[in-house]
Amino acid sequence: MNGVIIQYFHWYHPGNLWNEFADRAASLKELGFTAAWLPPATKCELGREGRGYDVYDLYDLGEFNQKDGIPTRYGTRDEYLNAINKAHEAGISVYADIVLNHRMGGDEDERITVHQVDEEDRNKIISEPFQVSACTKFTFPGRNGKYSDFIWDYRCFSGIDEVRKDGEKKTGIFKIHNDYGTEWTNAVSHQFGNYDYLMGADVEYRNPHVIQEMKNWIKWYIETTKVDGIRLDALKHLSSDFLKEWITYIKTEVDSDCFVLGEFWKDEAEKIISFSDKMNDLISCFDAPLHYNFFKASEEGKDYDLSRILNGSFLEQKPEFSVSFVENHDTQRLQALESTVQDWFKPLAYAIILLSEHAYPCVFYPDLFGAEYTDVKDGEEIKVVMPKIEVLPALLKARQQFAYGAQIDYFDHPNCIAWVRKGNAEHSGCVVILSNNEEGCKEIDLGKENAGLKFTDFLAQRKEEITTDEQGKAVFRADARSVSVWVRSDV
Repeated sequence: MNGVIIQYFHWYHPGNLWNEFADRAASLKELGFTAAWLPPATKCELGREGRGYDVYDLYDLGEFNQKDGIPTRYGTRDEYLNAINKAHEAGISVYADIVLNHRMGGDEDERITVHQVDEEDRNKIISEPFQVSACTKFTFPGRNGKYSDFIWDYRCFSGIDEVRKDGEKKTGIFKIHNDYGTEWTNAVSHQFGNYDYLMGADVEYRNPHVIQEMKNWIKWYIETTKVDGIRLDALKHLSSDFLKEWITYIKTEVDSDCFVLGEFWKDEAEKIISFSDKMNDLISCFDAPLHYNFFKASEEGKDYDLSRILNGSFLEQKPEFSVSFVENHDTQRLQALESTVQDWFKPLAYAIILLSEHAYPCVFYPDLFGAEYTDVKDGEEIKVVMPKIEVLPALLKARQQFAYGAQIDYFDHPNCIAWVRKGNAEHSGCVVILSNNEEGCKEIDLGKENAGLKFTDFLAQRKEEITTDEQGKAVFRADARSVSVWVRSDV
């Protein structure tokens, strides 16, 4: 598979995304995209201001008058379904972003018993149990029982971050005393002691009624939207027992070909591998460690050892289940996991994920189209300009036309690395070389069968033509802090 995903959104996208995507689907296919990851389509607590992660009603895809209107930030249900249809007409698969962890914007208060826990150690209880009023009942009056009449109440949730006691608002992390005891589930990440709780009303996946409702919902969702896969948010906060059961249900009862991609955000590949193994390889995962390698390389410049760029990555250790990326909506400027790869290094990073043999790459919307936005951080209003990566369309074309066949690595210098894609019967292959310091060069042996061949830089960074000698060897070059993709001139 020579597929490539586009993450077709960023945190500050202004909206009307479904129509924009539908209009661009055909041109995205021409660039070589085979799949598109679209943001959550469900109605949010913040209505049109929400990004989809403050999920209120999973069955409202912009159809009902809830949370101050019918459309979501990205459009209406009909526009969403049309966007998916346009993608399919163009030959692009669609991966829907799914938020399972929490609900926000409940419709009614309930009297419940809670105890407060330490935010740095959620296993540490810092209060006696006490009675509060909390907004834990979701009745979805605007939908009025269409598609599902399931009512969510406090028994469906394990924790919450805002309660009222004696009329006074209290914030923190409060463990709800429900039918499943007073402890968090243990089948989650053990960061902060126990990372079951993230935000909002935390869904209780030990409740069999909740599990059944979520099975009913995903069946409805996939059959209604015809999406080809799902991207699952915030998996280190979810019960791995529930996830395994739920994904198995999807694969066996709904769509055996459904592609499942998870955000299990850890900077150590071993932890992602442990999670992947626990999931019985039912799920692919984003390669956060590789992103952090790119971030560090862009910060350190010539002091970073490029020969180690793949070290400790999920791609290096379990490539068949890894999805590689340079940037995403969480790592972009002013966001929670801000770790923005510097602009000069992005072409090098994209060359690595787009032109390597085993990577399944994901391209970030602003890197292809650019973006400008303003937000407030630490009381200061900051304007961010994300320029599009000018060479990115050419790298995508190079992937389509040349990135085939076995790979031979020349990761033998701290400032200049290269690799050869040998090609196949239909594609001639390429030589990729990049430098994070001054102009770099590498003698590459392509074998006697490639003697006397002429090569040019497909990215047009270098203007000369290179000819292999009678042994099939040549010195290939890259400009300072740049990448070149050398391909045969005669094909």
